[in-house]
Amino acid sequence: MNIDPVVNLLKSIAKPTAFLVINQAQRNETVVRTLKQFNFDPVQPPKDVDGVYVYSLIEYGVDKQEVMLNLFREREIKNAFWSAYTSNNPLGFYKEVEKFLQGKDSEFDIRLMRIELRSQLEEFGEIFIKVAKRSKSKEFEPFPEWNLDEYPAEFKSLIKEKIRSFCGRKFVFEAFKQFCDKNRNGYFTVVGDAGMGKSAIAAKYVWDNKSPCYFNIRSDGRNRAELFLESIRKQLIKRYQLQNDQKANLADLLEQVSKKLTAGDHLVIVVDALDEVEQEAGGNLLDLPPSLPECVYFLLTRRPYTIDKKRLSAPDVPVEELDLRGNQYVNLSREDIKEYIRFFLNVDEDYKKALRQWIQDRKVDENDFVEQVATKSENNFMYLRYVLPGIAEGKYNDLSLTELPDGLEQYYQTHWVRMKMDTAPKKMMVIILFILVEIGTPIPCEMIANIAQQEEYDVKQVLNEWVEYLKQQKIDGDTCYSIYHASFLDFLKSKPVLDTKRQLLKEVNQHIVDYWEREKEEDDKD
Repeated sequence: MNIDPVVNLLKSIAKPTAFLVINQAQRNETVVRTLKQFNFDPVQPPKDVDGVYVYSLIEYGVDKQEVMLNLFREREIKNAFWSAYTSNNPLGFYKEVEKFLQGKDSEFDIRLMRIELRSQLEEFGEIFIKVAKRSKSKEFEPFPEWNLDEYPAEFKSLIKEKIRSFCGRKFVFEAFKQFCDKNRNGYFTVVGDAGMGKSAIAAKYVWDNKSPCYFNIRSDGRNRAELFLESIRKQLIKRYQLQNDQKANLADLLEQVSKKLTAGDHLVIVVDALDEVEQEAGGNLLDLPPSLPECVYFLLTRRPYTIDKKRLSAPDVPVEELDLRGNQYVNLSREDIKEYIRFFLNVDEDYKKALRQWIQDRKVDENDFVEQVATKSENNFMYLRYVLPGIAEGKYNDLSLTELPDGLEQYYQTHWVRMKMDTAPKKMMVIILFILVEIGTPIPCEMIANIAQQEEYDVKQVLNEWVEYLKQQKIDGDTCYSIYHASFLDFLKSKPVLDTKRQLLKEVNQHIVDYWEREKEEDDKD
């Protein structure tokens, strides 16, 4: 099928009417109308490769920029896409497109228009796979995992969130580079208290270096050795095109990769939050190998630990730690903290205006604000992540600069007191927080309401009151909630009001057991 008329029509749609396509319903209507214009069935796509390619281009291309439409009409791009699709090598497609664009006017246009090429190519590939599945043609099987980033899709949003306002920490990256330069392999661990920016450091390194990675997240249940191995295995197979390694252990995978490394090349695997790993006693955490091939390094992060919980034995491998609490890093961390505060004041579009208004209303000098908030933070980025948006959102309008809470623990305690949880505990609020702590993984509001035996609307109101401490994420179409950070989870567990010995919470525990039994019965019926 000739693709030119399709592209020309999409361009004519995009130019005069793109501003009219303001919601998904209108966009879908335009897609259906365009498909019909070229004799495609909007419900049942064709079964041939050319037909699916054009069909996908229509679904993708409504309201897209002309430069992207012209790119996908190129035969070289189409051939590169199909080659990457059949070899399950989406990164290869991205690299071929970059090579094709090099030196062309379209490369300049894409940069000028600030088009994120990688995300556009990923969007087209995902649409193609959906259309291919609907075609029900065996020619498109097996369907590849279309992720154009070197890091896995499961951590993409986390990484982007962590680096959005990343500041400083150059001394950490310089120390790690020196470690790699002087050692042929090794484990390098960044140690620090909750909120000192360990996960952000890991995310920034991954983003800058496109390293294989794994982020242990206790609240998501993503903190077990088998899940770590499965994820890293997929990443290494994809990155290095390893063959017949779908069941290989980590040590064997690293040996295979080391044979593919060229002179001057090396592999760094980033693993965040070893302290959140759940694993039976015995052996290294996540079954990390006691020996490593040459040019293979691990960048690890974890909270402070006792020797019996270290669980990283590697007698013949260089091992080094950088403790963010060390005296030699206090001043460096404080400078990073001040840079982070200035970012919120001068750059962050969401909060800078309101923060400046708060300062102006109290006739506070900007430098004094930076210095005092930095002192109150106790070099804790998590504190700033909560307090600075809180100031901007008016939650501290009744306080002066000196009355802001000191440190992360006091910040949690301040909110706890404001909610009158100690003096007059709110029964439903206690129950809901207890359910979130006890379940430990993301759950939808409907499930919380079912266990708490409360109206879903009322539960949602409570969740909204604690929204800054909760993480919301879409799972199978449902908005699910979990405790945002391990430090807040620890804070809640320390509260007597959430003690499982209380009769109220014993009853809630029984509700949880009853809920799972009902779910099991429903599954058995199905």
